[in-house]
Amino acid sequence: MNTQELVDQITGQVLAQLRETGGGNGTQESPAVQNPVTGVGAESAAASSGQGSIAPAELARYIDHTLLKPEATREQVDKLCTEAAEYGFYSVCVNTTWTAYCARKLRGKGVKVCTVVGFPLGAMDSRAKGFETRAAVENGADEIDMVMNIGALKSEDLKTVEEDIRWVLRACRQNTVLKVIIENALLSDEEKVLACQIAKRAGAHFVKTSTGFSSSGATVEDIGLMRRTVGLDMGVKAAGGVRSYEDAVAMIQAGASRIGASSSVAIVTGAKSRSSY
Repeated sequence: MNTQELVDQITGQVLAQLRETGGGNGTQESPAVQNPVTGVGAESAAASSGQGSIAPAELARYIDHTLLKPEATREQVDKLCTEAAEYGFYSVCVNTTWTAYCARKLRGKGVKVCTVVGFPLGAMDSRAKGFETRAAVENGADEIDMVMNIGALKSEDLKTVEEDIRWVLRACRQNTVLKVIIENALLSDEEKVLACQIAKRAGAHFVKTSTGFSSSGATVEDIGLMRRTVGLDMGVKAAGGVRSYEDAVAMIQAGASRIGASSSVAIVTGAKSRSSY
């Protein structure tokens, strides 16, 4: 059996399992403890199977409070950091130009700094992604959200896709969390499964739905598919279009262990948001 036949076989099996369980929302055996890197564990598995509910304020620990607009100002970044500390969000997620600034602002506040790499297209040279990652980590980034080489995946150049991820991973430190954005809106279900499998094989810690800059963001169906594909030993981040408490809970129940949102305050307070991310 050649590589492509093996990939087709595994993809078919995953999609068949997904259809049998109605979109990946079926019950799964919960591990005894929560994984400190991915956030996947007994509590997350229980939420995925519909057992129990989440108070709005408790959602904060799932959220990467996000500001990725190119026109973001220092005043807006200051507000992002202030809100993250006030509400206890897991991290702030910013472009690399703001990494060192946010790391200084949030020192001692219990909020991590997440930085995007190869954003938002993922189409740059892998060495450029590696350089950007290394600089971000040196400037205080705790987590890296990289955009996968989408064109290589759609060209079935799987070796390039995996090596692209490994370039970024090699530039990380041992305790740096790496998330791979697969940009679901541009992929078929088969390609989504394949992207998740490659990210897992390359050693990434999370797969992430979207940049928020494409035609659509996270969907419950995609989160279910991604969770079923990567299992319970890898994180799944829902990003793009998560704007309310109800949206966030639906994503977590489908299998998300992290939420990327600019509407974070609205999510944890039950307010309405008109944010586009």
